[in-house]
Parts: sequence; C-alpha cells; structure tokens
Amino acid sequence: MEDIEIPEFFICPISLHIMKDPVTATTGITYDRESIEHWLFTAKNTTCPVTKQPLPKDSDLTPNHTLRRVIQTWCTENASKGVQRIPTPKPPLNKSQVTKLITHDLRAPQLQLQALQKLEFLAVESARNRKCMVEAGVVKAMFGFIVLCFNKLHASEGLEEALSILHLLRIRSLVADIKPLLIENDKIIEALTWVLDLESELYKMTRTNAILVLKTVISATGTTTLERLSSEFFKRIVKVLRPGAITQKGVNDALQILLETCPLGTNRAKMVEEGAVFELIEHECASPERRTTELIMAVLFHLCSCAAGRAAFLSHAAGVAVVGKRILSVSLATDDRAILILCFICKYSGTDEVLQEMLKVGTVSKLCMMLQVEHAAYLKQEIRGVLKAHSNEEKSSY
Repeated sequence: MEDIEIPEFFICPISLHIMKDPVTATTGITYDRESIEHWLFTAKNTTCPVTKQPLPKDSDLTPNHTLRRVIQTWCTENASKGVQRIPTPKPPLNKSQVTKLITHDLRAPQLQLQALQKLEFLAVESARNRKCMVEAGVVKAMFGFIVLCFNKLHASEGLEEALSILHLLRIRSLVADIKPLLIENDKIIEALTWVLDLESELYKMTRTNAILVLKTVISATGTTTLERLSSEFFKRIVKVLRPGAITQKGVNDALQILLETCPLGTNRAKMVEEGAVFELIEHECASPERRTTELIMAVLFHLCSCAAGRAAFLSHAAGVAVVGKRILSVSLATDDRAILILCFICKYSGTDEVLQEMLKVGTVSKLCMMLQVEHAAYLKQEIRGVLKAHSNEEKSSY
C-alpha cells in the first residue's frame, strides 16, 4: 500500500486519508463526510478548513457520487496491491425517519423499547445524526417519555435509553430550546427528580444521566420556578451525593444544581433541613478531586450564610477542621470560599468552644499564613477579623 501513489484528489484535506463518503461544501471544497461533520458539529468550527470562508453548521454538504465511484473503481483495480475497497455509504439520516420513530414507534408499546434503542444508536453514530434528531423534535419526545414513566410511577422499560439520548444530544447547548418545553410540561423537573429515587446499583447510570439532564433543565428555569422547588427535590439531590449513588461527574453536576439554586433563601433552608451540610462535609472528608472541593466550598459558603446552616456545620465534628485544611492546598477559589465560611462562623457563631477548636485543628495558623500570600484585600480584612476574635478570646481567658 505504501508503494502505491494515491491520486491527490482522493485525499480528504482534513483527515489526509482516502475519502469514503466525499461531500462538497458550499465553498466548493470536497471533504470526507465524517471529517467535515466533525469539524462543523463537534469541533464547532465555522469556517472552511481550506478556503477559510464562512461555513455555518447548517451549510449543505452535497454528496459527490461521481468522485466516490471513481475512488471505488480505483480501489477495486488496486485490490491485489493491498488496497481495500470502500463500500457504498448508507444514505444520511433524514428528519422523516426520525419523525416516524418518535411519532409512531415510540407510541406503540410493542415498538417503544426498539425505537429508543434505535435513537440511542443514531445519537452515538454521528454528530450529523444528533443535529437531525434535535431538529426533528427528539428532545421534546424524550422529556415526554420520561414524564410518562413518572406518571406510571414505575421504572418503565426505556427510561435509561431516553435519558442517555438526552445526554448524547448535548442538551446543555440547547437551553433556549428547553425553556418553552418547561412551560409546556410542568412535570419535567418532578419526573427527573423521581428518577433519582430509583434504588439499586442497576440504575446508577440512569440516575447519573438524570442529574446531567436536570442540571441543564435547572439552568433553563426561571426564578419563579426555582422558588417553588420542593423539599423533596433537595432531599433527592442530597441523597445522590452519598458514595456510590452516581458517578463522579454526576456528583459535580448535582453540586452545580445546589449551587445554582441556593442563592434563594427558601432553598437554602430546605437544603439545610434535608441534611445537605452534613453530606457536603462527609463528601469533603473523603478528599475528592479539586473541582468537587471547589463546588462543595461554594455551596457551604451559601448555606453558612444562614443561622440554620451554621448550626448544621458546627454540629459536624469535622466541619471546622476540613474547611481549614483546604486553605492553601487546593485553589484560590477554594481559599476564598473557605475563609468566608470561617468568617461567617466566627462572626455569628463564634463561641469560646468554636474558637478553641479552630486553634486546636490548626485553622488559625493557616489564616496567619494567608496574610503572607497574595490575595484580595477584602479577604485579608476578613482574616484579620477572625484573628481579632481569637485575640479577644485569649485576653478574656486570663
């Protein structure tokens, strides 16, 4: 194969391999379909790789059947030299095929699971398929199916596939499209949180995908809806933070949900009531990855801004120690949140016992070290306030 001279116009300008399914872009340049679709849909480029002219995602890619047949003939003629024949590519997915799957097969009980498995396969297969599926209304159909399962109140067949499809369609980039769906179907959030309550290790990926989808849904939700989130919602989010309930990526997404909803005072109260502070500290005690720690500290910062949150924080034997330990050991963002948590504690709940504990576990020495490194002026001011409280406590002990 190395000794064969391959005609230059057989080679894709992106992959530099023989084209299997040549398509011509609106700029007149021919590429292999897989390469140019990856360039447009996955890598999110908006220019022609060769001409650098604008090439939006919805540009027509015209199959170059003549060139494909020439390449196939050449491959056949050189088969004895080790060249493999390129098979005729199957036609690209079109909206009518997808529409049939979601409007007919998905609604027929005997075809439901098969339709979902087919859609999942198509979503995995290519970026072009995913684009076509979104345009055909698959996102709305999957949300509708999940709500249907919720209404039946049992883990219906296909639930795992439906959530996987939403995840594969990268709905985090479709927030604008999801907003009207939430108005149209007010049970979507309730249905997704119901999935989190499914027991058994078998549902681990189902719960994880539900969290991934729920994070996007929450980011598309208005303040009015966020204010009406129930205690049950937070109970189930907190529950999946426990070891083994979901994947590590899912844990970070669950923390993102808490972070997005906790600025509202009523939500903070519900989180504290459902044991969020305890679970966050427990999770942090296991020394998770950096991003997880940053998220935990950010949520704890909000929860410790209220009296109930501070009380829950201090009721955990490791609360003060684990927050103090993270200072100067993770990131600037973690330092910022950890110091402000301790400031809240000292300013509003700084009993003699609390101040003594901070001294005992080395938190005070960490704060002294913080004054020697580069940090925002406001943060150093807060640290001085904490240290002053300790100084006053020492004077009063004489």
